[in-house]
Amino acid sequence: MKTLVSRGFLAATAAGIALTFGTLSGSATAQTSTTQTPAAQAPAAAAATGPIRIGVLTDLSGSLADLSGKGSVEAVKMAVEDFGASVLGRPVEVLAADHQNKADIGVQIAADWYDNRNVEVVIDLPNSAVMLAIQELTRRKNKIVFGTAGGSSDFTGKACSPNGIHWVYDTYALAAGTGRTMVKQGGDSWYFITLDYSFGLSLERDTAAFVTGAGGKVLGSARHPLNSADFSSYLLQAQASGAKVIGLANAGGDLINTVKQAAEFGITKQGQKLAGLLMFLSDIHALGLETAQGLVLTEAFYWDQNEETRAFSKRFFDRTGRMPTMVQAGDYGAITHYLNAVKAAGTTDAPTVMKTMRDTPINDFMTKNGRIREDGRVIRDMYLFEVKSPADSKGKWDYYKQLGVIAAADAARPLAESECPLVRKSADAGKQ
Repeated sequence: MKTLVSRGFLAATAAGIALTFGTLSGSATAQTSTTQTPAAQAPAAAAATGPIRIGVLTDLSGSLADLSGKGSVEAVKMAVEDFGASVLGRPVEVLAADHQNKADIGVQIAADWYDNRNVEVVIDLPNSAVMLAIQELTRRKNKIVFGTAGGSSDFTGKACSPNGIHWVYDTYALAAGTGRTMVKQGGDSWYFITLDYSFGLSLERDTAAFVTGAGGKVLGSARHPLNSADFSSYLLQAQASGAKVIGLANAGGDLINTVKQAAEFGITKQGQKLAGLLMFLSDIHALGLETAQGLVLTEAFYWDQNEETRAFSKRFFDRTGRMPTMVQAGDYGAITHYLNAVKAAGTTDAPTVMKTMRDTPINDFMTKNGRIREDGRVIRDMYLFEVKSPADSKGKWDYYKQLGVIAAADAARPLAESECPLVRKSADAGKQ
């Protein structure tokens, strides 16, 4: 199996996303490989007889690297290895690259993969702006994209595509879990600290809809750029609002810094509650239980749920030294589902493989009786967890207590409310 890791790349955008070629600062493309393919092999020949390649487009160096990053690359490699590293008589190889949380860089990498590297599917995509840009490119190239790490519900809403699958979670599911629960517990006034790009804005929007729908009030929001270091002004605004709940519509390093600085201000000790609307196991690990205890969060997976999750997670831990996040577990499941569909369909043709994946129920260690809806959303149960206190934890990585299950039907936006053109088209066809 072959792995290519790109740290810096040409920045560009292409037709429909404004392609401009130029040189970016950063290290040259680094490559490591096994089972080498001749570099001079023509793309057409490679498409006919060469490797089937999977591209893991992720954050290898920034604030989202712990929740996806190298762990996501390893999860995809595990899935390929477990499948036997070949399908339809062709080897399956994994490429990986760092999109640096910039949509133009992500688009350039993916375009090169699709056009020149015989990549059939791109996966992971932390950072919703990158994910949405790759969605449009993938539609035009007639390939397949799995959004496993990015969260914006627009991916299967107004920006939906017949080529895209939102595999793990979205902002609607997070709002339906954590947001709805906090309101039921009396948190009926909210102030948001929001990451100022598509993911954060979608998460604030979806959560606010649940809050107001339940009779609560949104008292305001403060928006910050990606990779912020100082959250004091945002926290002071939230504190001054008098809101019962401060909703954290951010992720990764930004979320960790917000929670740490909130603890320094003593915000929760003064009566306000923090709602981590998107938190990962890696965030709790970075924060420590002393700081994170009592937080309520929604996830699609936890390593210690049952024997199956523990078995996969032990294998992952043996390779990485860390327990998997829901994104990394989802990467494994998505690629396994894809390879099974390619085998069953007897082709890598994107529309045929997409139909096979939609027609096949999803059953693995993470997902039971899941399915891919016509808008590309994977319909799955989500889980509500509370972070344990240090006294309740039995050791390292023993962080969650499960509070309940959010049924699949409640965790996904109803199709009747969807802005996805594919859903409207399907509904219109049904009326004819």
